[in-house]
Amino acid sequence: MFSSIFKIALVLVILSASLRPAPLEMKSLTGFTFAQSDQETNIDPVEERRALEEELKALEADLKKMDQDITKTEKDKKTLQNQISLLKQQVSKLDLQIKQSNAMIKDLGLQVKDTELSINQTTLKIEDSRQKLAAVIRTVWEENQTSLVEIMLFSNRLSDFFDNLMYLEKLNSKNQEFLKNIKDLKVYLSGQKESLDSEKSDLEKVVKMQILQKQQNEAAKKQKDDFLKLTETQYQKQLQDKAEVQKRAATIRARIFEIIGVPEAPTFGEAYALAQDIEKITGVRSAFLLAVLTQESNIGKNVGQCYLKNTKTGEGIRLSSGATIKNVMKPMGLSGRKGDTDDFLTITNDLGRDPYNTPVSCPIPSVGGYGGAMGPAQFIPTTWMSYRDRIRSITGKAPDPWNIKDSFLAAALYLSDYGAKAQTASQEWRAAMIYFSGSTDMRYRFYGDSVATIAKQYTADIKDLES
Repeated sequence: MFSSIFKIALVLVILSASLRPAPLEMKSLTGFTFAQSDQETNIDPVEERRALEEELKALEADLKKMDQDITKTEKDKKTLQNQISLLKQQVSKLDLQIKQSNAMIKDLGLQVKDTELSINQTTLKIEDSRQKLAAVIRTVWEENQTSLVEIMLFSNRLSDFFDNLMYLEKLNSKNQEFLKNIKDLKVYLSGQKESLDSEKSDLEKVVKMQILQKQQNEAAKKQKDDFLKLTETQYQKQLQDKAEVQKRAATIRARIFEIIGVPEAPTFGEAYALAQDIEKITGVRSAFLLAVLTQESNIGKNVGQCYLKNTKTGEGIRLSSGATIKNVMKPMGLSGRKGDTDDFLTITNDLGRDPYNTPVSCPIPSVGGYGGAMGPAQFIPTTWMSYRDRIRSITGKAPDPWNIKDSFLAAALYLSDYGAKAQTASQEWRAAMIYFSGSTDMRYRFYGDSVATIAKQYTADIKDLES
């Protein structure tokens, strides 16, 4: 079923234990608490699982509907926010227009006052010219009333009389022209004043309309603000409801995971069923998880061929021959730094296991380094300790690296932390490389390539299994 690459990689499975990645920095995890365990209830596990799966299916349908509602509410929020923003801009624009119009009205008022002053001055000029013109006319009239005898008797020279008369006539003509010009100016200024008054009046009407429009926009903005507050309240309620449903769904998934019965070396179908449930918890694709665990331990069939016998030196023995093997596990360092043996004793003591009769991986002498990887997921003790609390928060019990379910979950959490939950080929390849050596060193690309090949084959197998 597997390619030749995979067969070669299986030979190197023990190497993976000595190249385990360093422990990750712990991250807080909001874990799941289970319902009653199988020992605390008389409900048939098969019936319980069936009922839980039906409820989970209904909850997932509710979550899908909630996501649609939340998406719609988000769009409504965005629409209202855009409308409010537009109304704010319109109000600001109207404020500016009102200021500009008021400034123009003020300027027109000053022009009207100047024009009124000019009209008043022109009126005074017209009145003064009228009086002067009247005097001239009166003088001309008096001259016209003088008889020829009087002209002859009282004028020293006849020519002087006529000169004086012509001068008065000319003055009368000039005054008439000047008076006409002044009257024309008054008419013009009166027209200007009327035009300015009309323009000022029109602007005042525009300002009134702008103020009314501003008030209407402010009222509309307030109404939309109120709608936005209601929409935000509805949105937060939807998010809260979704979180509660997600929490319930997570609890059900965890309970289903708890009641699944899986033997130490499961069949492919059993392993796939377990991987499916873990995919719902971690987001790591089931075929990819199975591929990694196949590469590591042939899905639980090869969990180590050595026993630790000396925690101070890290020596042990080979199961098959009883021969003494050095570097079965990394002991405490000379500087007092904590070694794998310390964590291994903690893990086995917590589980009630005999630390000296619990199988772990053997070292490869030709390569160097240490063995000591545990269980189907082949975690070294220090790495397992960094995931122990997270596994406990999900399963509700002490994590066991030799337990199929716990080891599957630990591997999925590790792979998820390094990007496998993205479920893209590149991210899965990277996560597999880090799982093997703690890096993406191209010297070990055979591992990532082999996992990708196995995952591809498993994807096809799963498709056939489900068809």
